[in-house]
Amino acid sequence: MPLSPLACDPSQTLGREFALEGSIARGPRSPYQRDRDRIIHSIAFRRLRHKTQVFVAPDGDHYRVRLTHSLEVAQIGRVIARVLGLDEDLTEALCLAHDIGHPPFGHSGEDALDEALKEQGGWDHNANTLRTLMRLESPYCEHEGLNLTWETLEGLAKHNGPVMHPNWALAELDAAYPLHLGEWSCLEAQVAAIADDIAYDNHDIDDGLRAGFLHLDDLLTQPFVAEQWRAVEAKHPNAPHDRKLRELVRSQIGIMVNDVIAETQSRTHGMAGIAEIRAASRASAAFSPAMAEAERALKRFMYDRLYYHPEQLATAEKAHQVVSGLFAAYREDPSRMGEAWAARLPQAEPQRSRHIADYIAGMTDRFAIAQYRMIHGTAPEGLSNV
Repeated sequence: MPLSPLACDPSQTLGREFALEGSIARGPRSPYQRDRDRIIHSIAFRRLRHKTQVFVAPDGDHYRVRLTHSLEVAQIGRVIARVLGLDEDLTEALCLAHDIGHPPFGHSGEDALDEALKEQGGWDHNANTLRTLMRLESPYCEHEGLNLTWETLEGLAKHNGPVMHPNWALAELDAAYPLHLGEWSCLEAQVAAIADDIAYDNHDIDDGLRAGFLHLDDLLTQPFVAEQWRAVEAKHPNAPHDRKLRELVRSQIGIMVNDVIAETQSRTHGMAGIAEIRAASRASAAFSPAMAEAERALKRFMYDRLYYHPEQLATAEKAHQVVSGLFAAYREDPSRMGEAWAARLPQAEPQRSRHIADYIAGMTDRFAIAQYRMIHGTAPEGLSNV
């Protein structure tokens, strides 16, 4: 299928931060395919299999983690990109990498690191995604980082839209390799961002129902959910209840995907090229106004009933304690980080504290718990609530 004029053409990439003369491409791949493969083969990507999505360190095998979530986002993103004539490989790379910067324990870990670095500029998981890919994950002999294309990096930097006030991490990277932070990102990146919303809106419902934190009767107070549930019951009246619940989730994803495709086609009608996407006054890939309102209402419900559920908040507080405790322990005795990380520890602030945060942010949930237990002799009880 030919690319749309609004797509990022891999033959027209703006290149990479580190240009390697005479470099040999390993296999017949486009620049964006190479980006995707570098992400998949990275240690940071593999660590996502033991990082919190919604539930901290789940004991059950069926709950989503950052890795499975990222794979699901990529599947949704590719479908939308294909219909819109965008570059699927760039879209997939962005979907797979968008959560690489998350610390252990998700937003609880992020809050703890942000507090620990309050005097050193704070901490942000999206900026840490770029920091990880551009500086910390360095498997190559010739340069730092994975040396991804400009289009992949700018799409990740502007995952949630133009960035007018970057924090220290993103500002440093932008100064070294300008990413035009004040503009909208390419359409592939916008598709990846909305695919993320679709995935977690619906898959978190699936996990919340499985864990017993959500109940169908409460979900049906949401008109969008109630409408889809009525359609499922009408079509499959005799199906087992658990199968109908999974059909509900699939149905909602399909309706959201179709809505995004139609609204994006409407917003981009008549646009001649990527420059118009970047200069637009609003997102070009988006939900329709009606779906956007339904999606916002669903998010509010999920925060009230799942993300801020009392048991979730209690677990989050314990996770916060682990990350804060690790930071304090490494400040007190850097040798606890191990020889390699301790040897590279800067002496001056803010670099010293940021280095410690880099080490903690790369941890999986289970490694952070093990380190805390090794240092303090025990870990908080109840760190997994499912």
